[in-house]
Amino acid sequence: MRYKYYKLPLNATSFIKNKPINVCNIQESIANYIHLVMITRFGECSFDDSLGCAVWNIDFNNISSDNKLRTIVAESLLKSLRTHEKRLFNLEVDVEIKQEEIDKNKKKSRIKKRIYILVDGVIKKTNEDFNYKEHFYIAPLSY
Repeated sequence: MRYKYYKLPLNATSFIKNKPINVCNIQESIANYIHLVMITRFGECSFDDSLGCAVWNIDFNNISSDNKLRTIVAESLLKSLRTHEKRLFNLEVDVEIKQEEIDKNKKKSRIKKRIYILVDGVIKKTNEDFNYKEHFYIAPLSY
């Protein structure tokens, strides 16, 4: 294996003690990185303020239009991935938003927005198609 892609979560003890570290393939590594970008707030990463996604900026806003929310999230994520995920090209991000009723204990129910994200692209190294799907709830963020 020419390149090593480390599996998340990293075991820092293995690094320190020079023990073997769990590795993964390039697809899993890219998926982990996309997830990291999606759950990172702009400015949270001390060495690069541009790493992150606008989900945190809009999490508690009451944006009435799902179309506006979809556009904000899709454009923000696409810009961040084009900047930070250099292993992909021909990136496309599709966002779908649905309201769902969450009924955990059958007594009280809440309505939350569920965001479905699909990232498509091509892996530069192998020229393979790459697809990543994830969903999470906002207000407050949970996945």
